[in-house]
Amino acid sequence: MKLGNYYVIEEVQTSEEYGCPPNKRSVEEHIKKGFVCIDKPRGPSSHEVVVWVRNILNVKKTGHAGTLDPRVTGVLPVFIETATKLVKFLQESGKEYVCVMRLHGDVREEEIRKVFRMFIGKIYQKPPLKSAVKKQLRIREIYSMQILEIEGRDILFKVSTESGTYIRKLCKDMGEVLGVGAHMQELRRTRTGEFVESESYTLQDLLDAYIFWKEEGEERYIREIIKPMEAAVSSIPKIVIKDTAVDAICHGANLSIKGVAMVEKNVKKDSTVAIFTAKGELVALGKALFSAEEMLELKKGIVVDVERVLMERGVYPSVWKSK
Repeated sequence: MKLGNYYVIEEVQTSEEYGCPPNKRSVEEHIKKGFVCIDKPRGPSSHEVVVWVRNILNVKKTGHAGTLDPRVTGVLPVFIETATKLVKFLQESGKEYVCVMRLHGDVREEEIRKVFRMFIGKIYQKPPLKSAVKKQLRIREIYSMQILEIEGRDILFKVSTESGTYIRKLCKDMGEVLGVGAHMQELRRTRTGEFVESESYTLQDLLDAYIFWKEEGEERYIREIIKPMEAAVSSIPKIVIKDTAVDAICHGANLSIKGVAMVEKNVKKDSTVAIFTAKGELVALGKALFSAEEMLELKKGIVVDVERVLMERGVYPSVWKSK
């Protein structure tokens, strides 16, 4: 049976007695199962920003997806408490930047545009000396580059890249090909994965929202700035499971076809999938062992190799038997 973007394997039956839709969580739980996109300022390191968020919200654990150098500004997703378990899965997502590259000599515009086109696609990069990773040659992909403005020796451009691409090195390499040398003058990250500049907030915004809630009981601002962790996996294919299967997953079991209620049509074999309850709560992430179409034909067997559990045990009743 088909239902919108899902194949229905078995009708969902859920009880109001267990679980809680993300938009019905208390503010305390909303914070601990949420994330905030910080518009990182120039100056502090990503680690310092993460610590400031932790102190502002008075929580024990925070983590970020994608380091930004101190001089670089822009989108820095910071995950809180339970949601930090998503960092590993999301830090490999693609990035988008706006950059000012300064040439060290005069070059004709047509030559500049020609070299920019040469660097679109797969390129070789060796991380710069100041980077924290091993200095070995590796392949990274430049998905697109668009020159926005050329003024003298300054080139303003937008670039979309694979995670782990060094824009500073990209500018240096293009300068060498142009024969005059170049360096990165300014850099701002405008997107990391699904997180975009328009949905980012300053540290002051976050502090104000927290104070409004703590001192005046106004929840609206903190709920607007901090998003539920479910929103962070909106682009990952989903599988909705029965209430009776939830606690088994929380105890480390892999997902059996007998526990599946609905599967999104775009689930592919060997791809990452997000496992949800019928109430819209994120339970776990894992690797699909079959495509959505293949799951429709199965009567038994494991369909998802669970890799990361996010929901705590005991939220849903235990109806499984341990051996």
